[in-house]
Amino acid sequence: MSRLIGNRELSWLDFNERVLALARETSVPLLERIKFCAIFCSNLDEFFQVRVAALKGQVAAGVHSSSSDGLSPTRQLNEIAHRVDYLVSEQENLLLNVLFPPLAEHGVDICRWADITPEEQIAMKQFFERQLFPVLTPLAVDPSHPFPYISNMAISLGVLVRDSSTGEQRFARVKIPTFLKRFHKMSEGRYVMIEDVIAANVADLFVGMDIVHVSAFRVTRNADLTLDDEDADDLLAAVEMELRRRRFGRAVRLEVDHHINPDVLDMLLEELDLERTDVSFHTAPLALSCLWELHELDEPTLKDTPWRSVTAGRLAAADGNDQSMFSVLRQRDLLVHHPYESFSSSTEEFLEQAANDPRVQGIKITLYRTSGDSPIARSLIKAAELGKQVVALIELTARFDEAVNVTWAKELERAGVHVVYGVVGLKTHCKCVLVVRQEESGLRRYVHVGTGNYNSKTARTYEDIGLFTCDEKIGDDVSHLFNSLTGFDRDHDYKRLIVAPRYLRNTMIQLIKNEITFGSEGHMVIKINGLADAEIIELLYQASEAGVRIDLIVRGVCCMRPSSDHEKNVRIRSVLGRYLEHSRMYHFAHGGDNNEPVYYIGSADMMPRNLDKRVEVLIPVEHPKHRAWIEEVFATLLSVDVVGFEMNREGNWRRVGPAEYVPASDAQYRIHQRDSESQLKLGLPEGTVSQ
Repeated sequence: MSRLIGNRELSWLDFNERVLALARETSVPLLERIKFCAIFCSNLDEFFQVRVAALKGQVAAGVHSSSSDGLSPTRQLNEIAHRVDYLVSEQENLLLNVLFPPLAEHGVDICRWADITPEEQIAMKQFFERQLFPVLTPLAVDPSHPFPYISNMAISLGVLVRDSSTGEQRFARVKIPTFLKRFHKMSEGRYVMIEDVIAANVADLFVGMDIVHVSAFRVTRNADLTLDDEDADDLLAAVEMELRRRRFGRAVRLEVDHHINPDVLDMLLEELDLERTDVSFHTAPLALSCLWELHELDEPTLKDTPWRSVTAGRLAAADGNDQSMFSVLRQRDLLVHHPYESFSSSTEEFLEQAANDPRVQGIKITLYRTSGDSPIARSLIKAAELGKQVVALIELTARFDEAVNVTWAKELERAGVHVVYGVVGLKTHCKCVLVVRQEESGLRRYVHVGTGNYNSKTARTYEDIGLFTCDEKIGDDVSHLFNSLTGFDRDHDYKRLIVAPRYLRNTMIQLIKNEITFGSEGHMVIKINGLADAEIIELLYQASEAGVRIDLIVRGVCCMRPSSDHEKNVRIRSVLGRYLEHSRMYHFAHGGDNNEPVYYIGSADMMPRNLDKRVEVLIPVEHPKHRAWIEEVFATLLSVDVVGFEMNREGNWRRVGPAEYVPASDAQYRIHQRDSESQLKLGLPEGTVSQ
């Protein structure tokens, strides 16, 4: 059997193509389809800032070795360039020819400068003179003015001017201020791109010069932090320094208007030290993550019908009886599914109650990504101010959230919270809370372990799961976990948790190998965000050879594919929708004691970084109702009558399910409907709008 390991970077582009496919779904409301175009663009921006930048770094360092799929860094960059050109062309055609025309029919007309009326051009010139001219700064390039620094992701106008008296041509750059909205409203229902307004009036910035050419361009730079935390005496200061240096990262991509002057393009490539293969030519406006501005318009008929998050039934009942969450958890564990079930009335409420409860003596939490206005961080501050022992382990190097985390680290420290930054050489990616409470029977530990971040903003749109428990063995495990993160407790053997990097890889290997011994009776279901670890993939191939049924639900990168010999044993599915599928769930039919089934949820994907370079936690799910609920979610996501994507044995993804992507064929709607109906059956009120 051929051991086919797909390329991680190309697999990620497959994922982004699936995002773009949602913009093609004619049954999806128009502004939601435009939203998926915005997501596609912002995804691609991050891909270049991190993944492409890393490959370019390997090429610059002279690395010629191939990845597990056999492609060298140079070959990967070439493949990426061809694939991105195709995807960008598809996106622009979809946006300009399929989405914008019906949007105009609904009263939202997106115009370029050539499309607007003479009267509108006069009004926009007046707007330029009043509001834009004072904040614009032309930067000339000549012997006394060196080529200006081009900020990462900023849109600029490249202007070629000619001195009317000498005939000499010069280049200048005009940066489009980032505080300006890209879609400028001219009148009711008519919008023009702000860079078009500036370009049409750019001559006002160069009095006495002739404008030869003007076009937009944008530079993408390496945005990954270069940080050696082993040598850093002060990790917080080191991260702050790297954040300041990030803006000077090496250029990795140049996006330009398709009509750009060849001389201007050549000069940009030379000054930015880029090649022709690094250029992306565009017919649509650049930086289309700005399409979020259109999604924010007050056009409810062009958007999804909002779904309401419900409060988990047992929590709603407890609130009605004036009971605390602690009393609920003493009865049995609680499993919550966000955003179908409210994050604010479960996880945030848990920490708020812990902060205010005089019996609570200590709170410990890991923070990987949190929001700028975090109610959870506020609860931690309040707890510290009330004299409780509060520990926050903040991962300063969570990519693109470093600045927010640095800010919270300083504010929490000022409030008296013990702030620590984790284990040297590892990212702390697990999602854990430990609350220690004095009760009549003695100290009791309450635990939350989740699949998603303690982030109030993303909790409204990311699908995640959290488990609350006061199980004594799990409480002991989590206590030792925090000791290992804040001190020197390195060698604890966990009773219930599976913790990376020490235990997760070996445990997963054992679980898969054990399932192999059961042949065709073996079964595993794995729902994750990414599968790229070669050793795990090899074992899954061995399991399929042995007849084990394997169901993989993978949102993003998947470097495995169903084999031609045992395709019927392996099903690989991806489900996308209004919520970002983010939870990680694992089921092994014979993985427990006496070969009983086991279920786990947690923070870990099957990527090398999760298995070897991060602190991750999986927690067992043991209550029969919770296990039945997980099985129901699996069945919904794998159902043949919901819209999804499945991979064939050639490694290509194809859309499957009903022709129309309507609520009846939407897996996420089915889960939402089930949770809402369960709430109504209990006679409890509906919750709040989740998005």
